[in-house]
Amino acid sequence: MTSKGKLILLVILTAILGSIAGYVLISISEKKNEAKHPFFKVVDIGPMEDDPEVWGKNFPLQYDTYKRTVDQERTRYGGSEALPRIPDQVDPRSVVAQSRLEEDPRLKKIWAGYAFSVDFREERGHAHMLDDQVYTKRQDATPQPGACLNCHASTYTTMMKLGEGDLKKGFHAMNKMPYHEALKNVKHPVSCIDCHNPDNMELRITRPAFMEGIKEFKKSQGIENYDVNKMATRQEMRSFVCAQCHVEYYFKGPEKTLTFPWSKGIKADQIFKYYQENGHKDWVHAETGGEVLKAQHPEFEMWNQGVHAKSGVSCVDCHMPYQRVGAMKITNHQVRSPMLNINKSCQTCHHSPESELREKVETIQSRHMEMRNMAMDALVELINDIKLAQQKKVNESKIKKAQLAQREAQFYIDFIEAENSSGFHAPQEAARLIVQAMDKIREGQLVLKN
Repeated sequence: MTSKGKLILLVILTAILGSIAGYVLISISEKKNEAKHPFFKVVDIGPMEDDPEVWGKNFPLQYDTYKRTVDQERTRYGGSEALPRIPDQVDPRSVVAQSRLEEDPRLKKIWAGYAFSVDFREERGHAHMLDDQVYTKRQDATPQPGACLNCHASTYTTMMKLGEGDLKKGFHAMNKMPYHEALKNVKHPVSCIDCHNPDNMELRITRPAFMEGIKEFKKSQGIENYDVNKMATRQEMRSFVCAQCHVEYYFKGPEKTLTFPWSKGIKADQIFKYYQENGHKDWVHAETGGEVLKAQHPEFEMWNQGVHAKSGVSCVDCHMPYQRVGAMKITNHQVRSPMLNINKSCQTCHHSPESELREKVETIQSRHMEMRNMAMDALVELINDIKLAQQKKVNESKIKKAQLAQREAQFYIDFIEAENSSGFHAPQEAARLIVQAMDKIREGQLVLKN
């Protein structure tokens, strides 16, 4: 090639490289600019705006993932399959989750006489949380109070309106309403406003029950006058916003005040002592006559006993992990099992293959389920033993002691059963509760035999 040809080739290559470099620099500049502006204000979001679609106009990426909470996908020990259903005038749902009562008939005996023995299905995503409560057959079995909406609907705006600007006043007003009367005041399942301040998008607590519950818990630790919205760190808030609903609770007094039983601590046996002192019962067992308790969904309490909580990992880190969309890093609002997103949920910290991480989780859960099944079989045996003892006219004091054993054992078993990680959140704590339950069952059976 002549010197002139080489020069021409060099000029062409230089021009190409210059174009590529220019494109890269422009792209980097655009991405940096995009990252500087995490959202574009399209609409003004008012302080009472509870419609997530309106928020989605300013935050379309987050809203897109929020809408996907409608999806149903099952893991080995959790989640729900989408079962088709023919809608009718009573229940317009065309898709439901599978019945837990059909999967495990022991639950009917354990909850005999309680609304959960009539209808209980696998939990679905946030998009379904309101409809699945409105149309459950439990509504027909037992009149429900408005307090139920605290964990199944977007209630911040409702409480503010009912309280004429006073959140706590509105909270008490909604609690004591009959369910279907209170239902007229809500429109959406959990929404952006329930966890975010529309002025600056900061996380916040909007549920008075949690405000009071965490205050009592902190008091038990020696911290007086704890104000969660002023004193919690941002990382703590990334779990606290979830704990507004994913907790054990009861309805206190004729006013049906939603109450978190945390003044003695948040472990199951500490909560049981709380109930023993105030005499609370959820219902009288239809087969044994014992005054028993129904644990709700104590994910927060159980997670707190596990290694992830002790290591500073929040609920959001695993169930709503960060994801990249172009230059943007956003929180995924689909809110689902980490087993459905191991790369983003687990491998950020655990540098092992997905298959290995899944196997570790399922091994923990399989061992837990094996222990749980043994405990549930033993509990069913105790229930049958109490019934038989009553038929044989065994001394009433012995019956009472056996009923108390049932009350405590059943609460511990229900605590780990209602908690939705199948033992993963705190494997050793779950095993401890199962052993305590088995010990109480043994005590109950021995007292009837002696």
